[in-house]
Amino acid sequence: MWKDHLCIVMAIEHYNPLGQIRSLGENGVNPVYIAIQGRAKIASESKYISKCHYADTVEEGYKILMEEYGDVAEKTGLKPFVFSSDDKGVGFLDLHYDEMKDKFTFFNAGKQGRINEFMDKYNVLELAKKHGLNVLENKACKRGVIPEGIEYPVITKSISPTVGAWKGDVHICHNEEELMAAYEQIRAHTVLVQHYIEKQNEYCMEGFAANKGKDVLIAIVSTYDYLLPDYYSPYMTVRNMDNDYIRNALKGIFAEIGFEGVFEVEFLIDQDGTYYFGEINFRNSTWSYASTKAGMPLPVLWAETQEQGFMREDVEAKIDGSFHAMVEPIDYAKRVKTGEIDLAAWLIEFKEAKCGYYYSAEDVEPWRVCVENWDDLG
Repeated sequence: MWKDHLCIVMAIEHYNPLGQIRSLGENGVNPVYIAIQGRAKIASESKYISKCHYADTVEEGYKILMEEYGDVAEKTGLKPFVFSSDDKGVGFLDLHYDEMKDKFTFFNAGKQGRINEFMDKYNVLELAKKHGLNVLENKACKRGVIPEGIEYPVITKSISPTVGAWKGDVHICHNEEELMAAYEQIRAHTVLVQHYIEKQNEYCMEGFAANKGKDVLIAIVSTYDYLLPDYYSPYMTVRNMDNDYIRNALKGIFAEIGFEGVFEVEFLIDQDGTYYFGEINFRNSTWSYASTKAGMPLPVLWAETQEQGFMREDVEAKIDGSFHAMVEPIDYAKRVKTGEIDLAAWLIEFKEAKCGYYYSAEDVEPWRVCVENWDDLG
């Protein structure tokens, strides 16, 4: 049984691994947490953790993983499960696939470096086009190069989430002059320059893939209840996936990559209702915890499927309509502190949200830390 295996979450301190830790803990598994230094100790405060190691870097976390748990499979005959919650971590483990594959079960694509190949935004956009999805016009350029034949406005992004300045490399440019000015601030050596649209909404899917990407569950879809310029909305509506065209295209993509693990896929919805593929996150996403609240704990279901060798036919739980999820401190900052909503109305929505990403009545210590660091988190 999968619960007989040691479970290890290795991730940067954040509320993303907190959701993953709670998903496991609420299903009877107390994972080890290798906590990579982040902005605040949030996930490491969870009551569900059996043991916590602290590391300053991903490299140090990997050393702990190998030194402390690298011989567990040999001693017990059961390979530990390793769960990833951030791009740097999953990319690093992917580059050590050959060293890890006989010691751990972890998010992978069957070959060293294969996940990193498709963390490259240009490569994954080309694959999405191949499988029939709409993709906004884009060019991969060396920093400082003005692409030819692309319509302005454009948005710049690091070619990979593991290099450059991540969100610091994101700039919206309305002409060549603004693009050249943006290049002065961008740290990534290779930049994706993509046509920019004023979105109607976003369409974020959480799920997992197994059996070399041939078995895929898209458990939930989240859309935002209000939009913020160049920022996600911390208040969202969650429902089951209902777009079979996108579902089938994504199944083809995951099978071609051969991915096994928890994932998130993001689309933009244009003002005319057109869906544009954005990216795949090959790791547990923050919004994954809403899937747990919907009766589909993705880390649990992935581990179960890996152990069984097949996906259960009844793995998808039906949501009765939809429900709300909230990133509490950020939503408070964006709506209450700005006067968009009064505190009394916000507290009603806070209490009625089926999924809170910080608050849990059964696991209160991370919430206490959240309240103490409220201004920094929001």
